[in-house]
Amino acid sequence: MSNEIKILGNGDLGRKKEKKIFFPKGRIVDENAEAEIISLLKNKSKGRDMLIENLHHIQDKYKCLHAKHLTALSTIMKMPLSEVYEVASFYAHFDIIDNDEKPADITIRVCDTVTCEMMGGKKLLKNLKTKYKKNNIKIVNAPCMGRCDTAPVLEVGHRHIDSANEKKVEKIIKTKEFSPKINKYVDFNSYKKNGGYKILKKCLSNKIKISEVIKKLENSNLKGLGGAGFPTGLKWKLTRKEPAPRLMAVNADEGEPGTFKDRFCMETDPHRFLEGTLIGAWVVEAKACYIYLRDEYPFINKILKDEILRIEKEGLSNHCKLIIRRGAGAYICGEESAMLESIEGKRGYPRHKPPFPVQEGLFGRPTLCNNVETLFWIRDILEKGGKWFSNFGKNGGSGFRLYSVSGRVKNPGVKKAPAGITVNELINDYCGGMEKDHVFKGYLPGGASGGILPSSLGNIPLDFGKELDKQGCFVGSAAIVIFSQKDNMKDIALNLLEFFEDESCGQCTPCRVGTEKAVKLLKKKKWDKKLLNDLSKVMTDASICGLGQAASNPVNCVLKFFENDIS
Repeated sequence: MSNEIKILGNGDLGRKKEKKIFFPKGRIVDENAEAEIISLLKNKSKGRDMLIENLHHIQDKYKCLHAKHLTALSTIMKMPLSEVYEVASFYAHFDIIDNDEKPADITIRVCDTVTCEMMGGKKLLKNLKTKYKKNNIKIVNAPCMGRCDTAPVLEVGHRHIDSANEKKVEKIIKTKEFSPKINKYVDFNSYKKNGGYKILKKCLSNKIKISEVIKKLENSNLKGLGGAGFPTGLKWKLTRKEPAPRLMAVNADEGEPGTFKDRFCMETDPHRFLEGTLIGAWVVEAKACYIYLRDEYPFINKILKDEILRIEKEGLSNHCKLIIRRGAGAYICGEESAMLESIEGKRGYPRHKPPFPVQEGLFGRPTLCNNVETLFWIRDILEKGGKWFSNFGKNGGSGFRLYSVSGRVKNPGVKKAPAGITVNELINDYCGGMEKDHVFKGYLPGGASGGILPSSLGNIPLDFGKELDKQGCFVGSAAIVIFSQKDNMKDIALNLLEFFEDESCGQCTPCRVGTEKAVKLLKKKKWDKKLLNDLSKVMTDASICGLGQAASNPVNCVLKFFENDIS
């Protein structure tokens, strides 16, 4: 809230003109803190939509958000302090502390979601808390970091440690290597040398018609590969029909436990999806495109900033400004409307639909929303044709998919395979089989929310709809987690529900309360099947977004397929 003093002066033609001066209500602004924030945010936008970005600047500088700095920020941005606080407290990566508190020297985030827990993450978390108890080191559990193929995973500062153990943590702390590590990737020169941006240039010079692009996408049957599966060509066509000005948003906030294929795309071959993005912006005539990037991917943030500067220098983005916006640790922002709210600097609350983003999205404008992997395939489809892509599917599927495979297999990782492949084929033909002494027992076909299936259903096509739907599951973002006879499905379901409980945005009661009640029921020695089924129905029918609607899928599947694990 704020007080505004109205000062009246002489306007043109004798009319009175109001000038508003902002004064905060509540806490008195610390002058030193205000000076620090003014200096920090010098030459940076103070627009309402920049709230989260400015909170990041403060967090990066001071390793925390002091109450005095939040008060100062509310004054500088002319926003109610309550609004600044509610946004800052919504996101997990912002550490709010009192003015007399000292921030931790180092923060260590240990992943505790399903694959990392299977690989010893929980034990590692406990040991680290004991080892560094007397040090000024903050050790917290964290949700999926998008590195499930190298579980267990943790982050020291902004440095990720794959296949983590205590010795590796000790070494990082000793050497103070807290900055993100950037591996070799296809940069602008390498990408251009191999035909990159030729299709975009043809589009910009009108050598390729918009109708031709859309036709090829429709022929390819390319769907939204973030999980929704909506036809890409149709989405681009519908967006064009809406009144200008239009915008575009790229969802690079993959947070589904088990998913890491977008990370793979961006950290190995970033220009392939960036070219797809710029082509999409050209088709829908979007003047700006916001790339919403997981804060768990600081190394990719650096890559994208460097490569976008090169794109701008080459004049390839003159038709559309590419803008990176950092997430702040909220799974719910992977839902497209919650992502849009976050880009606007708000809490990531999913919006009611309709209207859909294509009708009313960012800042109230028609907005094209696409996932990273979807855009990753655009260049190939336009170069080689829609039929070329669609013909690679199996069992009725269309095209390729990047499957994120983790868990009890010999060779986990991102597997480029035909859409519609089965999990048995993935395990045996792409992952080298099961780990030694492990027997295939079950799997997640679509990450945490996609349900759990037994090995006896290992020949179901991993594709949108069809047989998976009949089993109460879905492929979603194609996050495949493999379980063996050494994994108890009751424990797996509990881990997944604890994740949903923690990540519920709290906006609607069925999800907020439902996930909490589900976790309590799952912790009981004996499951109340009837009560769990009733709770599941309420959550599915009444939740606003997919989180609450799908949160009970793991429980439903365990009750249906793994009764021996709960008896």
